[in-house]
Amino acid sequence: MRLFKLTFTTIFRKKAWAICLFAVVALPFVLPMISSASEKPILVQPARIQAAWGTLLVCSMLWGFFSAARLGESNTRSGTGEYFRTTGVSGTRQLFEIWLALFAFILPLALITTGICLFAAMPADSGEKGMWWTLNLQYLALFLLVVAPLLALACALASRFGGISGFGITLFIALYGLYGVGYLDNMLKLEANAALQALWLYSPQYRFADLTQRLYFKTGALSSEVFANMVLYFSAILAVNVGISRLCFRTSANA
Repeated sequence: MRLFKLTFTTIFRKKAWAICLFAVVALPFVLPMISSASEKPILVQPARIQAAWGTLLVCSMLWGFFSAARLGESNTRSGTGEYFRTTGVSGTRQLFEIWLALFAFILPLALITTGICLFAAMPADSGEKGMWWTLNLQYLALFLLVVAPLLALACALASRFGGISGFGITLFIALYGLYGVGYLDNMLKLEANAALQALWLYSPQYRFADLTQRLYFKTGALSSEVFANMVLYFSAILAVNVGISRLCFRTSANA
């Protein structure tokens, strides 16, 4: 795990993770106080939920994807990947260790966000507390299923096409899956189009993993069947992204 240690140390010394940590911890408490929610105490907790998960998502997409892309490009162009290849570390292992080092920073941010929603936005009604725990843990699981493979994808694309391309393409896929498919769905409801219908059908529906509105309106946890189906769906997307990542990832600029 030498490449993991090297990558982890590199990320740690850059200190950009500290900004994300501060944002994830502080903004859920600061933003509701400076917004209109402060005028109605009943709105403070829902605003905190939105701020918490929104901050985590922004940090993961901007800092997470950018860092993954930068690490993938650096591993290829600096000769690090070629060096580790000569020591017997395969391309698959290199991609995994780089991903694992970055995921080791993303996971604590996700756990902190979940903890803030569990303990700083818990419903007062004792009957809702069990549901609240379940829903937040479901959200955490789906978030990790969505973000984790995209980190590997950003790293792999950057190793082959450059850091800007790796970051830009991955960010576009994430934003499209979260918001773009919703607009596309609304367009298809107004006017049928076979080409757009096919595009929508094969698009990653990341929007289904966003449970912020369920937390905001306390609509309850997902049923076991629905949650299992969502896990299977996002696991299938994960498998596709992992396959594409391995095909794109390279350890040498001359490969």
